[in-house]
Amino acid sequence: MAWLARRDGSVVIGYGPFEAAAEMPTAATAFYVGGFALEETRPWQIPADLEVIGCDEFAARYAAVPPPHCQWQTLEGAPFSAVFQEVMTAIHAGLFEKTVPVVTEIGNCESPAAAIIAAMARQTAPLYSFGWSLGGSGFAGATPELLISLDGLCLETMALAGTARRDDRDVFAVDEKEIREHEYVAQSLVAKLTDWGRLHRRPRDILDLGSIVHFLTLLRLDLHQAQSPETLVKRLHPTPALGPLPRTAETLAMLSEWRTRLGCPSEFGAPFGVWHGGRFEAVVAIRGIWWNHHQLSLPAGCGIIEASRLVNEWRELRLKREAVKAGLLGRPSGGL
Repeated sequence: MAWLARRDGSVVIGYGPFEAAAEMPTAATAFYVGGFALEETRPWQIPADLEVIGCDEFAARYAAVPPPHCQWQTLEGAPFSAVFQEVMTAIHAGLFEKTVPVVTEIGNCESPAAAIIAAMARQTAPLYSFGWSLGGSGFAGATPELLISLDGLCLETMALAGTARRDDRDVFAVDEKEIREHEYVAQSLVAKLTDWGRLHRRPRDILDLGSIVHFLTLLRLDLHQAQSPETLVKRLHPTPALGPLPRTAETLAMLSEWRTRLGCPSEFGAPFGVWHGGRFEAVVAIRGIWWNHHQLSLPAGCGIIEASRLVNEWRELRLKREAVKAGLLGRPSGGL
């Protein structure tokens, strides 16, 4: 099973068996499922059966499914601290302006798939519910981050970076470190898109997700000529919200090594999308749970720049993970 909630309030759901394809099938619905490194040779998954329903109906199907009973292991800070110091050394050496390591909390749950899918199906806008379940493994989440919305020659995307507790919103709005982190992402996207069409950048705003807030800048591009979803994904992913700045083979390799060392699932932060009805939408696969039979993985990333401090980043990572856990238990998550 695969699904993605779209901005128009619909949910595109595909059922297996799935046929993997190297290229997008223009005449059929297909899901874009891959890893952060975009190494898959056949990322398109074509479902055997398909339905499109409203978000409310999708959530109602799982209304009777109880929350999962998860047991979480204590996440030790030492591995992240070591990576943080390596990142800061690389920043001071001029290799990075920003990068995004990921920590992963491990847990256990009996029969997690249905309960996790149900929890994510209940999430509503401005979160985008998504998921992929195959056999005894899969992942599901509700992300606030849209990577691509492509409808003809109209491309929309966003810069979403900078995080704080909702209670700290007033201070967050003038926090120079958080604003600088956000602008790295926004300006990088502008630079990648300007030569492809007429760009419209909205003023920086604050996205309120209930328990946490983010800086948000919406971008729209009127393309000079049609571009394929694959081309756009490769141009935009990873944005500095999840990847390194500058994005080079060396900085990507360093980030990949840190992600692997900290146990990050390969699909975390990767594009997850669907081509349906002549429109392509892809989100950034964050704020979710990965499962393999009874074992759970809960990843979260943080943007590190020169002004970052270890204790603050560790606090942000916990804030993001706790928001996901709140959503699993049926409480207002706000920050999934």
